[in-house]
Amino acid sequence: MTMQSVADRLGVTPMALYRHVANKADLLDGVVESILLEVPLPDARDDWATRLTALARGTRLAARRHPEIFPLLLQRAAATPGARRTRDVVYEALREAGLGEDEVIQLERLMATAVLGFAASEAGGRFAAHSAAQLDADFARLQDMLAAAVLAAIEATPRA
Repeated sequence: MTMQSVADRLGVTPMALYRHVANKADLLDGVVESILLEVPLPDARDDWATRLTALARGTRLAARRHPEIFPLLLQRAAATPGARRTRDVVYEALREAGLGEDEVIQLERLMATAVLGFAASEAGGRFAAHSAAQLDADFARLQDMLAAAVLAAIEATPRA
């Protein structure tokens, strides 16, 4: 995607875009942010596991709403404050679960990759041969696997 193609789709000149973004990277960061801002933040009073489940479900729904652009989340890091808010909630939940900072960073990265990958695959049609019920069951299994990984990390964390 070039700035010219974006401008063409919007019916403006490329120079008009530069009043709103500095460059193509800035534009793509804004797209990532707009998708992630659609993911509702869970209630901070919920336990850590419930918050992680809610974020995963919200991410899946965002992918369904934006199947053509959602794969961008697998290609670009969350660079803006709005885009980082979801990651920050995951960090906080994992810290609350009792994990050290290195484990928090690693598990968030792995969990995000798994959830984003599933959501992008589903939204992109990779699983079109499967029923909605099967995909819901698959996503539930994925969440169970991720929860088990967090619990295993908690058990392996030395206690002070």
